[in-house]
Amino acid sequence: MAGPLGTRLLKLEIDGQTVTAQVSRSVITSGEADSDFVTFADAANGGARQYNLEFTAVQDTTTGTIWDKIWTAAGTEVNGTLMPYGNVAPSPTEPHYDFVAVVTEPDGDLLGGEANASTTARFTFEGVWPLTGKPTKVTA
Repeated sequence: MAGPLGTRLLKLEIDGQTVTAQVSRSVITSGEADSDFVTFADAANGGARQYNLEFTAVQDTTTGTIWDKIWTAAGTEVNGTLMPYGNVAPSPTEPHYDFVAVVTEPDGDLLGGEANASTTARFTFEGVWPLTGKPTKVTA
């Protein structure tokens, strides 16, 4: 049994490309969906839910980065996988979570930031990409 999740192993893939080295925070959130139309089925299940991929990433304008995906492909859908245990192959004790996200530009900082004397500091941004539905748990 894998046990509780640690804070160093998580991996994230977007369209089959590992972006783990670009992100310092990656979570799937769940909240009540904002809807003017709620079906009886939604109401019976506690209401419609909205899932999001939320992340903090470095600003890297290189082609193929998560930042570049926002700049060049906002409004499109991407396939993603969150691997909370960092394992290559999913298993019943260390599952992966597949999702489809809509690439959106962040509210607030997108490019640039404050000066810092550190030689290793990097500009970052906060992303929130809505998911098209609840992520799928993959165990095999």
